[in-house]
Amino acid sequence: MNCVNELLKAFDKDIELEPYNKLNDKIYHSIGCSFAKKWIANILPYELLELDIKDTINLIMTLSEGDNFYKHFPDIIKTPDYGDNWGRFANYTEINNRSIAKMYDKYTCCGIINSIKLLPSIPPSAKSWAHCIVLSQIFPNIFGDGYNKDTSEENSIYCFKLNSGYSKNIIDNCLDISPEKQIQAFNTLAHFRGIKTGFRTLISAGQIKVVINNKEQDFDWNNKEHVEIYINEHVKLVNLGFEAIFVDSAKHIGGYDMQNYTGVGELPSYNQAQYIFYEIRRRSGCNTISFPGEKSTGDFERYENMGLTCGTDYITGDNFYDVRNLSEQFKYNRNYAPGVEIENDNYYGGMSFEQRLNRINNALFGFYHASDKLPSFMQMNDIFPLNDQTNTHHIMLFNPNFSTDETQNNHHKNLFKDSEGRLYNHNAGVIFANALCL
Repeated sequence: MNCVNELLKAFDKDIELEPYNKLNDKIYHSIGCSFAKKWIANILPYELLELDIKDTINLIMTLSEGDNFYKHFPDIIKTPDYGDNWGRFANYTEINNRSIAKMYDKYTCCGIINSIKLLPSIPPSAKSWAHCIVLSQIFPNIFGDGYNKDTSEENSIYCFKLNSGYSKNIIDNCLDISPEKQIQAFNTLAHFRGIKTGFRTLISAGQIKVVINNKEQDFDWNNKEHVEIYINEHVKLVNLGFEAIFVDSAKHIGGYDMQNYTGVGELPSYNQAQYIFYEIRRRSGCNTISFPGEKSTGDFERYENMGLTCGTDYITGDNFYDVRNLSEQFKYNRNYAPGVEIENDNYYGGMSFEQRLNRINNALFGFYHASDKLPSFMQMNDIFPLNDQTNTHHIMLFNPNFSTDETQNNHHKNLFKDSEGRLYNHNAGVIFANALCL
């Protein structure tokens, strides 16, 4: 039985699917030659997060790009094929799967299930470039994993444990289906949607613990056993369907530009990083893995030779001509390029909707030929604007429950902006509708 059917069974649902038509008035299409590409827009996240899982999978099947409705989910679904170097051209959108998780009382869980429920609202890949969802959390965070806390009580995603399974924030431990199968189901359904997937990882030793013989140890890049565990933990996730690994603080690998380093602890050496990225690709047998590196721009040859695919934060999307000129500069390098950033995980707020939409537009159209597109980077906030009491960096550092009536759906309503957020989501959808045929 395939992992999607196993998920349905775990929820005591039958595996026969049927069209879901209640959101037909919110289906957006790509304009032009790729009209078959569909997603849900002009919507608020809670409208999808409150759906039954069976309705979500019915909706995903209803949005099938080929207009083929399968009564049973297909046994074999492959990742969208954009070539071995797809990551060099992709648009990456990071989804904070912890913040959209189920919150009840002080507990947090089921972030993967709710990420599945959000999949219908993510625009699929374009004709010439892939859209890739990057999940903020997979591994357990060191302090407070499985709990939501006050808006000012730190509970950072930027610290994790290895060799200790997967975060309680994202897994539904009440289901009779393994965490691995839950993760695999998310990846399979994303691939069916025409979307690639990845996750954020850390490299600052002071922000990593490793569990050996049921005992926590401080991570040490000079400990060969620790390095082996690091590699194998990432290989496991690639084998579950992830194809991109976003590397936090990648710019500083090997002691580069340390005056601007804000992480905690030692970093891998340059040669270690080369070895790690090579071994993850080799051991997983997946040569198409993309390694976007945070701020790994400037010394482009250095990062390309390290094994990274692209780098963030080199240029914003504010000026169309700057983006297009950079695209021209790098059009002959098909393996690595600096990226266009709409928003990053350190964003504290202040950008207007108009500026944000302009950046998205320029990132998705800033080229002479679509085959020369630069990689681009967005956050969940760029599709679904967060409320005024929080921001992207805040929900990375903290795990607040915004419910005012102790229900999880109320948290999802209050986490995001309401009517103005719906209009913004529509406007972003229009930009994607015009870009996906390129």
